Parts: sequence; structure tokens; C-alpha cells
Amino acid sequence: MPGRLLVKDIMAKPVTISKSQSINEALDKMLNENIDPLIVLASHQVVGTVSRKSIADKLGSKTKAPISTAKIHVASSLEENIPSLLPQQEISVAVTLLKKHKLVAVHDSDQRLIGQIGYGELLKVLQPKGSIDTVMEPAHTIGANERLSHLQAQMEEHNISRFVVTDGEKISGIVTETDLAVSLRKFREKIEDRHQDFRFHNIIVRTIMTSPIHTIDRSAKISDVVSLMLKKNISSLPVMDKTHLLGVITRQSLVNAL
Repeated sequence: MPGRLLVKDIMAKPVTISKSQSINEALDKMLNENIDPLIVLASHQVVGTVSRKSIADKLGSKTKAPISTAKIHVASSLEENIPSLLPQQEISVAVTLLKKHKLVAVHDSDQRLIGQIGYGELLKVLQPKGSIDTVMEPAHTIGANERLSHLQAQMEEHNISRFVVTDGEKISGIVTETDLAVSLRKFREKIEDRHQDFRFHNIIVRTIMTSPIHTIDRSAKISDVVSLMLKKNISSLPVMDKTHLLGVITRQSLVNAL
């Protein structure tokens, strides 16, 4: 670990949203700024975060009278109380916190929000040692023709944020909570309330997945994996041994290995 690197040396500008704004605005901001989650403010105070997952969960929940996504406030999708650091603390403290949280806020001595640290900021200066096998997670797969309702249920029940999509023996793409949130918003905006249950049941995974995707070979160096993730703004990479899927590497799995 580099000597005496401090929080202030690696923190990024905080990206925030008010809890009174809509989840449409939150999702657009996350997509436009390539960030997840956002820090949520109320009266200029940090009250938590909102993520692509929490928005997907909200949009996927069944209600008797679905309302426009533009009228659903961020407050309804608020997540955990975000941990905080001071700028003069060493980044080793941030490593510990990011093994449990996606994002850490940085406050000055007057409790003013001045920065944030996520997986990306940390991986620019710290990378785990060892082979690909030491940072790899099990890969969860789903068929390209499975229904979106099944994907959503699997994500919620097992707390899985991404699936590698298969079509027979071939990998055809990847589907994440981002793809789910975007597709659910589009679906809720375009389909009339009385037809939503029927139409939702007929959406299949291949229509919302990301394809083609980047993959890496088991022999790749961790430094090359991190470089690719940061350069292409990728959150996960399937690991292959020729044509065989071995697992997946995520930004979180890399941070967990530090």
C-alpha cells in the first residue's frame, strides 16, 4: 500500500441529489455521470444513498395504482445511511468501509460534504496482488429467453446484481440491475396501467441485456483487468478459460481482495 496516502488525495467531487427529486432524475444522473449510487441530501444534509438497484426494486414492486415514474420521489428509494470519513484520514480506513458499502462520503471538520470515494477512486491507487482466481466470484447465469419477471425475482430473492446471459452453450451478454432499472422505467412510461401485468410477463431477458460484452482470460493480469474496467467504465467482467465460463470479476470483488 502506498505510504501515507490520505482520503483527500483520492476523493472525487460528491455527486448528489435531493430526496425530493424524482427517481427519473436520479437514474438519469447516474447514467450520465457513470456513477452508482448517488448521495441523497435533505436540507443540505446527507441522509443516505439511492442506487440503480433501489430504483429497480421500486419500479418492479407491484402497486394497485402504478404512478408515473416522474412522480416517484427519491425518498421512496432511499438506502443505507452512508459512512463518512475526514479528508486527513488514511485510505486504509476507506478500504475497510468499502468492503461493506458502495460509497463513502467525505466531510470536513464542520460536517460539510466535500467529497466521496467509491470503488473506482480506490482501484486507481490500490490493486490486489495475486492471480485472477483470487479475485473471482461465482458467475450466476440466466437464459436469454427467460422472462424479465423471473430475472427480477432471482435478483431480489438472492441479492444478485448481475447475470451472465447464455444462449445454449454460448454467452450472449450480461444483464445487470442497471439494465433492469432502465427497462422497468421505459416499460412503466410506455404501457398503460391496465396492460402492465400482461405485457411485463412477456418481456424476455435478451431484449434488455447488454451485448456484446467484454470478457477476460483466466491468465490475464489483475492490473490489466483494473485498467480495462476503469477505461471502459465496466463494473464486471466474465472470466473465461477458452469457451468455458469460470466466474466473474467485479469492482467490489477487487476491493474485497485488498
